[in-house]
Amino acid sequence: MVAVAQPACVDLDVAINAGRQAGVVQRAGARLVVFPELSLTGYDLAAPAVAVDDSRLDPIRAACGSAGAIALVGAPVREDDGREYIATLAVTGESTTVAYRKMHLHGGEVRRFTPGEKPEVLEVDGWRLGLAICRDAAVPQHVADTAALTIDAYVASTLYGAGQEQATRRDGHMRDRAAAHGVWVVLSTAAGPSGEYRETSGGSGVWAPDGDVFIQAGAEPDAVMTATLH
Repeated sequence: MVAVAQPACVDLDVAINAGRQAGVVQRAGARLVVFPELSLTGYDLAAPAVAVDDSRLDPIRAACGSAGAIALVGAPVREDDGREYIATLAVTGESTTVAYRKMHLHGGEVRRFTPGEKPEVLEVDGWRLGLAICRDAAVPQHVADTAALTIDAYVASTLYGAGQEQATRRDGHMRDRAAAHGVWVVLSTAAGPSGEYRETSGGSGVWAPDGDVFIQAGAEPDAVMTATLH
C-alpha cells in the first residue's frame, strides 16, 4: 500500500515538519509514504541543506521503524564536494539516504543547485519505483528515460501553484505519464503555503496505468490518501 500526503508546512522549520510527517507515517498504515518537493523546509531556495544524519529527522526514522514503512521526504542536500541538490530522501527505521536528485531545474533553482545526473529507481518489496521531483514530471523525456529502467510506478514529489490552470496542468501531466508508459503514477504535491508559494494546488493522488485517476485528494492541507497498487 502507498500513501500520498500533503501536510501543512512551516517554512524552514525542519523539526516541526519532520514531526508532522512522522505522524503521517504512523497514521497512514502504508508501506510507502510519499511527501511533496522540499517537504522538510518548504519551497524556499535559500533553505539550509539538510544532512541525512540530522537528528531532527529522528521522529520520521522512529515512525518508519515502528510502522515498517519507507518515507520519501524532500529537502535540499549538500554533497561532500560542495554541490547542492534538490533531493528526495528515503527514510527507514534503520537509515536515511539520498534516493534521487532533481534533474530538471528551473527558475531560481539553477543559481544554487546542481541538476541530478541520471534517473533513479527505488525497489520496495519487488516493486520498481522511478522517482521524480516537480518539473521532472513535466518533461516527457524524463519519464521515458526512467521507464526504460523497467519501472512499475513513477513516483513524483512536486509543487504546483494554485488555480484551475495549474490543477489542469498537474492532472494532465500525471494522466499522460501513466498512459504513455502503462505504469502507475503516484503524486504527492504541496497544499497550503510552502516557502515562496503562499498558495499551492494540493491534489495529490494515484493514476492507474491506463491514465485514469485511481484516488485523489482535494486542495486542503493535511490530506492523506492511500491506495493498493496491483
